[in-house]
Amino acid sequence: MIGKLEMFMALAREQHFGRAAESLGITQPSLSTGIRQLEDQLGVKLVLRGSRFGGLTPEGQRALVWARQIVGDARRLREEMRFAREGLAGHLRIAVIPTALTWASRLATGFRASHPGVEFTILSRNSAEILSMLENFEVEAGISYLDNEPLGHVSTAFLYRERYAAVCRPDHPLAAREVLDWSDFAGQDMCLLTPDMQNRRIINRAFLEAGVAPGAGLESNSTVVLASHVEGAGLITVLPDDLAAFLVSGRNLVTVPVAPGDTGPAVGLVAPYQEPHTPVLQALLDTAEQLAAP
Repeated sequence: MIGKLEMFMALAREQHFGRAAESLGITQPSLSTGIRQLEDQLGVKLVLRGSRFGGLTPEGQRALVWARQIVGDARRLREEMRFAREGLAGHLRIAVIPTALTWASRLATGFRASHPGVEFTILSRNSAEILSMLENFEVEAGISYLDNEPLGHVSTAFLYRERYAAVCRPDHPLAAREVLDWSDFAGQDMCLLTPDMQNRRIINRAFLEAGVAPGAGLESNSTVVLASHVEGAGLITVLPDDLAAFLVSGRNLVTVPVAPGDTGPAVGLVAPYQEPHTPVLQALLDTAEQLAAP
């Protein structure tokens, strides 16, 4: 039953039989057979079929809620039993907003110093994707904004508040300033994160409140691309100060604090709300609280 529920969840996530089968490492006929067997066991039709996937039936939508709960409970049971046998071990997958990747590295390094039996995979994703991946069990945790846009029913552990810095070449007109205000970017040609990134929406709101609308000559979902373009094309960007300091190291770039007195949004670890958490996930939440900036 658990295996068939995982097939059903994969199909609901991918909305395509072929992609769902590939994500599970099985053939498409095996997936189709598993879904039909699940429908037979439950006595209802879960999936609308035609020449391709047509969505979930109303019964399928309700079954998906139960499937996520049952599969989640089964995975927690396996983790509890592994902890009883082996102590803290396993593989943690964490999805992280691009502006928090340096903090993800700190978190993983600090955790593995105490628990070397746990391996990490760190993925760069936007905040909406992180919530979707948590819901679909594609990752065990995420690092995202805590108080800027709705998160839903999750467990959280605060890490830090964002502060901002401009990144530019030393010959940029704003490079010699000791501090900048959001209004100083009026008329500047900038490169910024893409609009699907919550950080971009936060910065856009700051610009709007300051009454300016600087142009974005380049947009990217990669902060490395932004830093490279600033250095190569002489543009200017705004990033969280911690990440900005990391990106300018060894480059012909400087940072200038932006509105240092402002209180920025909180960023932290997010995980599916569970009672109780698995031992590994609880240890990760505890590590995040210990790592949190004052």
